[in-house]
Parts: sequence; C-alpha cells; structure tokens
Amino acid sequence: MDYIELNLLEMLDAYGEDKLKATLSGFTCPQNTDVENFIHTKAIEFSKQRIAMTYLIFSDNKKPELVGYFTLANKFVAVIGNILSKTLQKRILKFSQFDRELDRYLISMPLIAQLGRNFNPALSASIPGKELLTIACHKVQEAQLIIGGKTVYIECASNPKLYDFYSNSQFVQFGQRSKDINEMSESPILIQMLKYFRD
Repeated sequence: MDYIELNLLEMLDAYGEDKLKATLSGFTCPQNTDVENFIHTKAIEFSKQRIAMTYLIFSDNKKPELVGYFTLANKFVAVIGNILSKTLQKRILKFSQFDRELDRYLISMPLIAQLGRNFNPALSASIPGKELLTIACHKVQEAQLIIGGKTVYIECASNPKLYDFYSNSQFVQFGQRSKDINEMSESPILIQMLKYFRD
C-alpha cells in the first residue's frame, strides 16, 4: 500500500485547528499511551513553536485514513566512545566533537521523538511499524541533504520488544537516561539508540 505523508503544521494552515484536532482525536494507541497523549495534547503546540515537527501518515485510498505519525526534533546528545564499535566511532567523529577527557562524542542529530501506529478499530487500513520507521528515516535523510549529517536516534522505553524492533532496523544502543519529571513516558528509563545512514 502507498501512503500520504503530510506535515501537521501545513495541515493546520490549510484546514484550521478544529478540523485538525478532530482528525487527531481518532488516533488510538493502547499499547503506548505516551504516543497517544502526545498527538492529542502536544503535537500541535510543539509544531507551532517549532520544538518538534509532526508528520501524519494517511492511507492512500478513496477515503484517506490517519494510520500513523512520527515527530522529529533536533537534539544535542553525548555518546560514550567505548560503547560503539571502532567503525561507528570513526563514522560519527566526522559529525561530532570528541571530548577526550570524558571519552565521549558530542553530536547534534535528529531525534525521532515519537513514532506511533493508529490502532483505532474503525480503520480499514493500517501501516506496519517497520514501514512507518522507514518513512521517518527517509524524512530525516531529506533534511540531511540540506543541512548535512548521517545519523538519527531514538529514545524508547526499556522494553525487549521495542529494543529488538529498532535493532532489526540497524539502530544500536549508545546510552540510556532517566525520564524527566515533566516528560510523558510510562518507563522511568529510556534507552537511546542511533542509526548511521550508509547511503
């Protein structure tokens, strides 16, 4: 199946906030309430303020349906040197500053801050998680054709199923962090994983 990708901010300009909120209200994700709460309560405001940009994915059929979304932000992170393979260390050195004293790379890179499939039972279409992640990574690569860079990262709950999902898409763990007090997350610890784009 083909999918239509639309920037939430552009949809806001074209259709207005009330119509957009009505569309977003049909998004449900009982497996991850953080993903559901974000799209309902924060996505519009974060996009308006350019804190994080959300992209809505619709099925490409006669009546397009919201099947998923992802949110991108640019963040500055520290990556401990000896956690990564020697090859990956050499690759990310081109895009980072190395702090010898603390043995870590300081790097600005895109964060896939949210990634969610719509599990609303009324939908006639769906999107596989791997396809949604691929679309998000392609959007990051489009931005990097303009500004440079070859890495992206995610932060996910400490969950073996999620870890395997991202590992199978060539993400490698580089750290973890405790959830902030005001941060929506069911997990107290977030696993940080990065991907290096070879092409």
